[in-house]
Formats: sequence, structure tokens, C-alpha cells
Amino acid sequence: MTVLPVGSEVLSVVPHGKTRVCVLHKTSSEKILTRSFQWSTGLRVDIEVDGEEKEYFLKVSSSASETRPRTLLIAALQIIVRGEWSDMAEAEYESQKALAAIVPDNVVIPMAWGRFERDKSKSFFMTCFRDLRDRSPPLPQFLAILKKLHETSISPTGQFGFPVTTYNGPPKMVNDWTNSWEEYFARQFRSDVSFLQKVYGEDAELADLTENFVQKVVARLLRPLQTGGRSIKPSLCHGDLWD
Repeated sequence: MTVLPVGSEVLSVVPHGKTRVCVLHKTSSEKILTRSFQWSTGLRVDIEVDGEEKEYFLKVSSSASETRPRTLLIAALQIIVRGEWSDMAEAEYESQKALAAIVPDNVVIPMAWGRFERDKSKSFFMTCFRDLRDRSPPLPQFLAILKKLHETSISPTGQFGFPVTTYNGPPKMVNDWTNSWEEYFARQFRSDVSFLQKVYGEDAELADLTENFVQKVVARLLRPLQTGGRSIKPSLCHGDLWD
């Protein structure tokens, strides 16, 4: 792997972690079914370079017009990958890089991302390895980290948005730069509803409710934040905080 340090000797490659996504489907009988599949595979890669052992985490994902899981062999390990989100690797790399610039002790440090040389529909994202535990941190410590992230981060353009497309699970985030938080929130809300309409089927009533919500509720709550001499600061946010 060309992204590893020059002169590296790979000692081991073992599976580590996985990401699963639940997708809802509406059947002809009007029943909503949930299907779960794995869209990426994590690997722990141990190497030795200049007499020093190092550990990395490698996430592999795939895209293109696949309709079934596909199998990929790496270092005698079988990796099952599926999805249409190969650019998630770039999104995760840029997101982690932005977070690491503000709270480096509390996120994984990104090393590289790229696409497979022989199959451009597959991509990878590599970081320094951290053996994370599935438990909540002490609340005061956690809130202090969030406070630092929100208060000290600075938008590179002074606007709301992000340099690349990111994801909220399968749905894409609409990250085009804008001066208006109301505009950013409203277009993302519309995009999320549109995604669900494709899953459940078109619903004219929901479409009308969406526009009424944007025009009446979103405008009433968010517009005053940036009118009448008031302003708000675009800040870096981390997704999935409800987890």
C-alpha cells in the first residue's frame, strides 16, 4: 500500500470493527421492511518501519451500481463490501482532519484516503489506530470538548457549509457554502425529506407539510438569528452526538 511509510513491513492485517446501515423499504403490500447491510469493513494494520512498530486503522468501502454484496480478498482476508458511497472516504478524511485541528486528543488522526488502483469503485480511509471502547465518557469532560470544538473552530470562508460532501448515514449533506443558516437548514431538511420519499414512496401531503414547515417554522425560528443586527458564528459540528 503506497500510503504507508516508505520501507514499511506489514506484520499483520486483521478485521476490526464494521459499519452497518439500516434501510427501510416499502413493499407492494404497503408494509415497511428494514434491511441491514454492511457498507464498509475495518482493518487493523500493524507495520514495522525503521525498527519501530506502528498501528493503523483502515476502512474499506465500495460503490458503483452494485445490487449484491461483492467479495474482495486482501492479505488472505475476505472483506465483504457494498454500497454507492465511495466518496465517503474523502468525506471522512476531510472531516477528521478538520476535527483533529481543533481537538486532536479526542479524535482519530487521519492519515490518508484514496481509491483502489484496480477498482476505482472501492475506496479506503486510513487513520492511526485507537482501540476505542463502546461507552459514554464523563459528561463534564465530554461537554468541555464540545465547547472547545464549537467556540474555537473557524469556517474557512466565514460561511455555513463544508469543502466536500459529507453524509448523515446514507443521505448526503448539502454542503454548498451559504451566508444564511436558515438557507442551509432548510435545504438540508428538504433534501432529507426527498431521500425518505424515495424510500417510502411519494407523498403529496408530506411534500406540502415540508414546505409549510420550512416557510413558517424554520423561517420564524432561524431568520431572527441573522436579522435586526444579530449574527451567529459558523462552527464545526460533529454528527451522531445522539448516539
